[in-house]
Amino acid sequence: MKKNFKIIGITLLIVLGLLIAIPFAFQGKITDMVKKVINDNLNAKVEFNDVSLSFIRSFPKAHVNVNDLVITNFEPFKDETLATAKGIAFSMSIKELFKDINKEPIVINSISVDEVLLALKTDEFGNNNYDITKTDNTVSPKGNKNNFALNIEDYSINNSALTYIDEGTNVSVYITKLNHAGHGIFSSETSELETTSEANVSLSIDSTNYLSNNTIKLDALIGLDLSNNTYTFKENQGFINELPIEFKGHIQQLDNGQDIDITFENPESDFKNFLAVIPKVYSKNIENVQTTGDFKIKGTIKGLSSEETIPNFDISITSNNASFKYPDLPKRVSNINISTFIKNTTGNVDDTFVDIKTLDFIIDGDVFKSSATLKNLTKNMLVNANINGVLNLANIAKAYPITLETPLTGILRGNFNTAFDMKAIETNAYARIKNSGSVSITDFIFSSEAIANPIHITEANMDFNTGTVSLNNFKVKTGDSDLNATGTIKNLLGFLLSDGNLQGDFKVNSSLFKVSDFMTENVATQKKKIINEDESLKIPAFLDCTINANANTVVYDNLNLKDVKGTLVIKDQKASLYNLTSSMFDGALALAGDVTTKGKTPNFNLNLNANDFDIAKSFNGMELLQNLAPIAKLLQGKLNTNITLKGNLDNDFSPVLSSVTGNALAELLSTKFNTDQSKLISSLEGALNFIDFDTLNLNDLKTQFEFADGKVAVKPFKLKYEDIAIEISGTHGFDKTVDYKAIFNVPTKYLGSDVNRLIGKIDMVEANSLSIPVTAKITGSFTNPTVKTDLSSGVKNLTQQLIKIEKQKLLNQSKDKVKNMLGDIVGANKTKTDSIKKLQDNSVKDILSGIIKPQGTQTDSIPTDSTKTPEKKIKNVLGGLLGGQKKTQKDTVN
Repeated sequence: MKKNFKIIGITLLIVLGLLIAIPFAFQGKITDMVKKVINDNLNAKVEFNDVSLSFIRSFPKAHVNVNDLVITNFEPFKDETLATAKGIAFSMSIKELFKDINKEPIVINSISVDEVLLALKTDEFGNNNYDITKTDNTVSPKGNKNNFALNIEDYSINNSALTYIDEGTNVSVYITKLNHAGHGIFSSETSELETTSEANVSLSIDSTNYLSNNTIKLDALIGLDLSNNTYTFKENQGFINELPIEFKGHIQQLDNGQDIDITFENPESDFKNFLAVIPKVYSKNIENVQTTGDFKIKGTIKGLSSEETIPNFDISITSNNASFKYPDLPKRVSNINISTFIKNTTGNVDDTFVDIKTLDFIIDGDVFKSSATLKNLTKNMLVNANINGVLNLANIAKAYPITLETPLTGILRGNFNTAFDMKAIETNAYARIKNSGSVSITDFIFSSEAIANPIHITEANMDFNTGTVSLNNFKVKTGDSDLNATGTIKNLLGFLLSDGNLQGDFKVNSSLFKVSDFMTENVATQKKKIINEDESLKIPAFLDCTINANANTVVYDNLNLKDVKGTLVIKDQKASLYNLTSSMFDGALALAGDVTTKGKTPNFNLNLNANDFDIAKSFNGMELLQNLAPIAKLLQGKLNTNITLKGNLDNDFSPVLSSVTGNALAELLSTKFNTDQSKLISSLEGALNFIDFDTLNLNDLKTQFEFADGKVAVKPFKLKYEDIAIEISGTHGFDKTVDYKAIFNVPTKYLGSDVNRLIGKIDMVEANSLSIPVTAKITGSFTNPTVKTDLSSGVKNLTQQLIKIEKQKLLNQSKDKVKNMLGDIVGANKTKTDSIKKLQDNSVKDILSGIIKPQGTQTDSIPTDSTKTPEKKIKNVLGGLLGGQKKTQKDTVN
């Protein structure tokens, strides 16, 4: 017995080993077989990662698996991916592996496809990316055109998705979570196929969604008559969301299309079936909903489906005097009447139309009625709609389990008719857009975490006219702010129904407008929720409007603008501001400029004019002015300025200071320094004893400056302190660093009695007009400045002035001597004339030598002691002017 078990065990091990080992011997054959199938049947680029063979998985049949399949199109869809599949598995008899694929057909028994992504597309020229099968008229040695035969018992498509886009008709179909399985015999002429299907389906035509991720289920028993190419639906029930649909009929494949004859209807007529059509995410659990009345869907589809025609169809959706009430909601929707027909009686797709004869309901006594017709659906759709009714918006959430981020309140009233064709909407052909009637809303309140305060629309009235909508009244309050607007809206339907712009002209008035009322403290966080951190906010591309604004008071941060008037034009992602005027800082402001967000980085241009601004208030209140002229906040008085600047904006629309460029002209009126708070002024006073900044005269001072790359360059400007002329120039950065130079031309009377006596010996008149330039270099920052003085150029300058005066004086004396000599030498020869000239030059040189280098009789005028030279004496005196205790003018002169 043990021997028998041993033999059986060895045999099983050998068989198992063969089942594992043999597939490796066939691996090349299987790969060749798959490649041949592809090359013989498909006109596309096909790639796959691996082909495997197993005898164990589906023993006693062979199991073939193709992994990571990718199919890519040739022209006219070159390099576009048609399909991908994680795995495709086939099972077949082991004997099929021993056949010659060039001589005998291979029979496949089952197919399983996992995670297929199929992208079907028809372009505007009618080309299909799925037309990739080859037309092959060659015949195999046994007379077969194809070396594969299907004897399928089972097939399945698992966890897959399909997209179909028709660019010509603007039809889009998206199928997700697709699971489909079938069981049957295809080898017999007549048989049955049993299938189960489930998927989520979305359908849109001309940007209108007819299905939105609706769940579709179908269990179908299909009779197969392969000899007549006829497929008959026997026992079938499908589901649209939770609405059951039973259908019967057949489809026959013809040479020129398919002959279709199908009827369908919902087996029950309870109105709860209507709620079952709505996706569960919106309708919630309908099991305990109380309903009255009926709901019925019936339809027939009959005729030829071909490239030229579609089947005739007649679909009706009706409900009479129905109602529903959710058990946990207080309001009931009653008197529901629906009468809708979708028909085509000619077989021409353009003759399809939708007739919504009635769509009425009542919520808590508010009656709403509507009707509409839609014709010419596939081309230039014609729409005619009527709405007449009242809706209390708060009752919507009380009657239907809709989930709103914020509750709605307000009463909506409407009575209007609209008739148009879609091309008129798309091309703004207003004459073909026939509107009439009116819509109003009262006490509408909207609140959200994205805004600081609830928005309360107390009243809004609109009249619909041909092509336009008149906004007769629009009153809004939020926080402390109020708005009242009137105007005209163009292309409202184009904006709502297609990709058109929202056009309009508006007048907006406000007694108080606080910008903070429309923002939140965490506004940056809110912005990051709607934009990528690397992207900037955008002005909506659909806005095309002009706003004429008038506000008594506008409050922005700590700025209070009075009597604000101006025009804002928004178009093509650009907001342009024209002639904005306001009163602020006890003066007048005028603004013009624009902001554009069309490019990757938003940018701005701005021109600002200010007249009679209070300097202290304006420079403490406006960050822009603080950066352009930080020292100005120390001034007291009035300012006139014109500033032109441009630059980039960051993600929350604040200027990027390093990108700002421009120029400015500033004029100071009746201005003086407030020196008590400035370390810069105290540093200058400590270095310059001859000036008192408290009495510095800045009246009618004008200066120009330019800014770029984060720096402000101030062009040289002049001012006076009593009889001291001052010239200032330099640069500072937006980071508050400074690099300035101030030149003080100090009259010699400030140099003391010794220097003035020295100068007086030369010429007392000239001494009163002499001055010495003292240069102060200011570096560091406004909060921590460094002041250094430079005397070398001043001393050299004064010395040169003294030499120039003495030289001129001596030259004048020489001329007098020459004149006297000429009287005695009248008629002398040329030799005497040369002697006179030489005498004149020598006399000048002798006198000047006493100034340049002390010697001889000049000792009384200029001391011979090197420490008492004019240059040394000037340096000694200036040492008392720079630093130390401040002196008055009188003390210095004496």
